[in-house]
Amino acid sequence: MIATNRTRRATLKARTRTQRAAAKIRRQGAATLATHCVAAGLGVKEARTVASSLRKNAVKAGAVGTASVSYTKGRARQCTRYTPAEVAAIAVIYRPRKPAYRVAAARLALAA
Repeated sequence: MIATNRTRRATLKARTRTQRAAAKIRRQGAATLATHCVAAGLGVKEARTVASSLRKNAVKAGAVGTASVSYTKGRARQCTRYTPAEVAAIAVIYRPRKPAYRVAAARLALAA
């Protein structure tokens, strides 16, 4: 495959992933922390990392969320869904070191 086509496809795939996550949040009103991170522009692996850190800060922020079930490849697992306002409150407390995570935290704080 031609290298320029590979980068174009990767860019399109990332943009599509971000837009779908943002649309899901607008439609349903609440989503998992990882979905909020993907909507903020992070990749899936980075979103899981940031979501884990945000989950630890959720207790400090007093964000409770809503208990729910998430389906992945046919498996059901317990999750907690948060509104954009709750995620913004959590993101204010979150202090990342990596520059990409700082940008994502700022976007999450402004999402509400």
